[in-house]
Amino acid sequence: MNDSSWGPAAGTGRGGPDQGPAPAGPAHDRHQAAQTRPMPIVPDVPPGGFQDGHGRGAAHPSGPLFRDDTPHEHPQEPMPSPTPPSPPAPPAPRQKKSAGRDLGAAIGVGVGLGAVIVASLFIWKPAFVGVIAVAVVVGLWELTSRLQERKAIKAPLVPLAVGGAAMVVAGYVRGPEGAWVAMALTALAVLVWRMTEPPEGYLKDVTAGVFAAFYVPFLATFVAMLLTADDGAWRVLTFLILTVVSDTGAYAVGWRFGKHKLAPRISPGKTREGLLGAVAFAMAAGALCMEFLIDGGSWWQGLVLGLAVAASATLGDLGESMIKRDLGIKDMGTLLPGHGGIMDRLDSLLPTAPVVWLLLALFVGTT
Repeated sequence: MNDSSWGPAAGTGRGGPDQGPAPAGPAHDRHQAAQTRPMPIVPDVPPGGFQDGHGRGAAHPSGPLFRDDTPHEHPQEPMPSPTPPSPPAPPAPRQKKSAGRDLGAAIGVGVGLGAVIVASLFIWKPAFVGVIAVAVVVGLWELTSRLQERKAIKAPLVPLAVGGAAMVVAGYVRGPEGAWVAMALTALAVLVWRMTEPPEGYLKDVTAGVFAAFYVPFLATFVAMLLTADDGAWRVLTFLILTVVSDTGAYAVGWRFGKHKLAPRISPGKTREGLLGAVAFAMAAGALCMEFLIDGGSWWQGLVLGLAVAASATLGDLGESMIKRDLGIKDMGTLLPGHGGIMDRLDSLLPTAPVVWLLLALFVGTT
């Protein structure tokens, strides 16, 4: 083979006349690769560079070289001054307890109702029976209206109103027997009256109607039966005084000293301290009333009577609170400013009436 095929003439390389040119190919490339070192990566240097401790320029990376290294603080960035702690906020002013109602209107309406009751009670007894009947009819109207508005329950008002008024009169004229007969006839009238409408909801409507007949007029009939005794006016007055005093004692003591809730799920405003106030006030008033107002009564009977009134009045108030919570309302009506509706004033009176009638019948008789 001709030597000129390998490239330039022999002897031209630095290795001497006997050496030819370096062969090209993979062997030569691997040799050069073995002699090559990777270039270090130099980070960006800001203008002017970094300086070491002797004033010489030096390349300095912009972050720590290792994870455990702590970066040096920049000499031109001052440390932020610590924020002084904010002073504690002043305590919120204690809110003054509120009575929850317009006391001026409540007192005015209460005095007006009391004057009407006392006048009719001592001037002409049948007039007071008329006052009871009117209160019963209005209370039934409030109760049935709220049931229809909130629960779509249509308790028939017409037979309830007529039967309720008749129940009060029958109790005054014929006593307990007349009251029971009128109650049974009223319930029957409710069942028949509701048959004139479609059958959907019949059971709940008549059940609510019978309940309303018992809850409002039948319990109110015991007030009329208190009136039939010779000292009936004083018995009714004792009943009213004890109930009002019990409610007032519960309100006054509970508002001033109440801390422990009595039944928070039913009536959050009532406290155990208020219940003790109701018992104390009612027992004191009962002793005075039995000693000075009731013929043949004594002070110790008044203590028992006052205790029973405080218990029944509280249960009656809680019972209506349960009804109003189920209906999702605060008051049964708005007829009496500062009080709500008639039913909001009858809540503690209605269940207390049979208790007072029974205890007075045991202590001093029914005549």
